[in-house]
Amino acid sequence: MYVTAADGAQIYYQDWGAGRPVVLSHGWPLNSDSWEAQALFLAGNGYRVVAHDRRGHGRSTRTWHGNEMDTYADDLAAVLDALDLRDVTLVGFSTGGGEVARYIGRHGTGRIAQAVLVSAVPPYMLQGPDNPGGVPVGVFDAIRAGSLADRSQTYRDLADGPFFGNNRPGASVSQGIRDAFWLQSMAAGHRNAYECIAAFSATDFRPDLARFDVPTLVVHGDDDQVVPFEVGGMASAALIADASLLVYPGAPHGITDTHKEQLGDDLLAFLKEYDA
Repeated sequence: MYVTAADGAQIYYQDWGAGRPVVLSHGWPLNSDSWEAQALFLAGNGYRVVAHDRRGHGRSTRTWHGNEMDTYADDLAAVLDALDLRDVTLVGFSTGGGEVARYIGRHGTGRIAQAVLVSAVPPYMLQGPDNPGGVPVGVFDAIRAGSLADRSQTYRDLADGPFFGNNRPGASVSQGIRDAFWLQSMAAGHRNAYECIAAFSATDFRPDLARFDVPTLVVHGDDDQVVPFEVGGMASAALIADASLLVYPGAPHGITDTHKEQLGDDLLAFLKEYDA
């Protein structure tokens, strides 16, 4: 199950169920398997669920070039166009939320009925003169340094700590879930995952959010240590016209696993709003 991108890269995708399409864009440095709980649930509730591996991640081509948001968005467009998907609910988690935003910014909403941003990186993560509340570049430099020094351990540290909130008192994310994060992360190409750090952290999605003209749901945990709520979900909801904001109290970044039942129910309710 592959779509050929404009430069010849092969973009792998999974296609489950039947009905109005839901397209899922995954986070860094994962792949479409990270959506398995939501894909199974939504496909079982009457929707066609398509989830692709971003270039350089999972089973897609590990290109040397194109590890930035414009190309990611164009690859997503290639998937939607090749499958001729219409009335799509486009859902992006973390870096995938940036991909969704840039897709709408570059390609519009002709195929899109709804958008959902989950723990997503928009509107703009990097701290700067026009974004003083952002995350200091040193945080991302540390991730880059860790990726170069020992990316396997860096991924373990993320999974054991901030990604799932396992560094918080009382947290109990299983070893299996953390191992799945590591396994998917190691399936990403080294250069691809490294360059994607800049793509998710230093891309300004504010102009893209201004182009949103479909019903949009923003979901974010207020204890997200990867994309802080104030930097991500709260700021995006304020910039997107008529967006709905759902805040998960005490939730970490990786709510696709830690809050999978709640997220599945909330996504299904949002889908049914359009279908009513």
